[in-house]
Amino acid sequence: MMKYLYQLFLAFNSTWLIVVVFLVKEKYRFNFLNDYCIYYSWILFVLTPIILTALSFLVAIKLPKDSLKNSSVREIELANNNFLPTYLGYFFVSLGVNDVPTLIVVFLIIYVFTFLSQTLYFNPIFLLFGYHFYFIKTSGNVKIFLITRKQLKTPGEIGFEKLRRINNYTFIDL
Repeated sequence: MMKYLYQLFLAFNSTWLIVVVFLVKEKYRFNFLNDYCIYYSWILFVLTPIILTALSFLVAIKLPKDSLKNSSVREIELANNNFLPTYLGYFFVSLGVNDVPTLIVVFLIIYVFTFLSQTLYFNPIFLLFGYHFYFIKTSGNVKIFLITRKQLKTPGEIGFEKLRRINNYTFIDL
């Protein structure tokens, strides 16, 4: 159950930036900040997904534990840049949205596809917290997606004793 809720939360965090870009583009502001510069609202819009992402690390502690021995890491591929085109696409889509109902539909479609794919939970805000994304091929020839703060270069050089399983192929190293 916790794994399922965490997957919903990660999918939400990774797609929420679409809404942030729309709100800034349309010059929305919080009502309680009407007497202040619009930039204060925009700062809160940007801080919201950052705070939610920080919370996701706390929630991840409740996920099932797992480990990956250094001898079982056969291949390492940095995946940080693989998702940039996807996120640029999301941002361009949000820039093209002209009203809130359309934003809601677009957000829900992207959110549902992100959640249902359950293969990768790439959230660019993880990069702000010092995390990196890797594809790891194991000795069993299984390719997994790993989110970690460690800098990986050589297979078999490092193991992971404190992994949390997000799904069968996605892990976060706390």
